[in-house]
Amino acid sequence: MQNNIFSGLFVGQNLVTIKQVDSTNSFLKNLLSNSKPVPEGTVIMAEEQYAGRGQQQNTWHSEPGKNLTFSLLLKPHFLSVGDQFDLNRAASLGVYDALHPILGDQLKIKWPNDIYYGDRKLGGMLIENTIQGTQLKDSVIGIGLNINQENFPSGASNATSVKQILQKDYDLTLLLSEICKYIEVYYLKLKAGQIDFVRNAYLSRLYWLNEVKNFESNDGVFNGTVKNVLPNGLLVIEDTNGRQLEFNLKELKFLNK
Repeated sequence: MQNNIFSGLFVGQNLVTIKQVDSTNSFLKNLLSNSKPVPEGTVIMAEEQYAGRGQQQNTWHSEPGKNLTFSLLLKPHFLSVGDQFDLNRAASLGVYDALHPILGDQLKIKWPNDIYYGDRKLGGMLIENTIQGTQLKDSVIGIGLNINQENFPSGASNATSVKQILQKDYDLTLLLSEICKYIEVYYLKLKAGQIDFVRNAYLSRLYWLNEVKNFESNDGVFNGTVKNVLPNGLLVIEDTNGRQLEFNLKELKFLNK
């Protein structure tokens, strides 16, 4: 695979493609644990990932050679631990901006970092940070996207793919290069202090933003409206009584019915 279609300054310039791996995040973290330095922007792309992981210990099923399963390394020393959710924002926005020209306005980011088309899931990511003191040291961003897969296991009933939506195959390497380019754009905005720009852009692309929907929390099922995401990543939902409720990842379910 040629690197010359990667137009960014550093993300994707060091591209490692492997046939089969348990998890690209684990592979990249193992590289980092060796004494040899790994350049920022390194991308590990797998043709087949047989133990991909998602949020909350979910597994990620992917047909070999049909989808994008990759991890990239960033070194966000400029971000404090309290601002680490901004990496979720930058990565989610990078994927969104790469896909939006081909998929259009039904594309959304489902908090915290899933990629949705309508009410179906196109992909998601798992970000694993190494902390040094009060700052972030390394960030391994694992991304899985359904691109050319047409059939999904019965347990993945809300999954969709670019192929299902467009009825045609899409070039994986070209799409990977676009994603890397846009993630780099948002990452460099964070580095330049344009944090509000990134936070506002993320909020504006959120699934169910300003729509009255059904949710389930530890207190039961309720109607509410997605209103905001706090700097630390907590989701703010306004209930029907006008109360602003804050939720962490494991405290809330989106109910499609």
